Amino acid sequence: MPTTQLIAANEFCIYHHIELSFIYSLQQSGLIEVTVIEEKLFVEESQLPQLEKMVRLYQEMDINLEGIETITYLLQRMHDMQREIATLESRLSMYENE
Repeated sequence: MPTTQLIAANEFCIYHHIELSFIYSLQQSGLIEVTVIEEKLFVEESQLPQLEKMVRLYQEMDINLEGIETITYLLQRMHDMQREIATLESRLSMYENE
């Protein structure tokens, strides 16, 4: 059974120089999932790459939460479409090779 590594949100915030309220906002928007243990906020290690992208959008590009939501949604749609295109190309090549 795989174990889930949890990262303390306050340590993440200190490292990235952001407020803990930013993590709460992302969680309330449904962009990340958090775990609360003994009144402390934790983020799963698997979510770190996505969370770090959102922090860069917020800090370096000065994009607000609504913009981050939109960008995340559009990137997910694009990823889904690319996966669908690959599936369709695979199915098409099966018919072309017959």
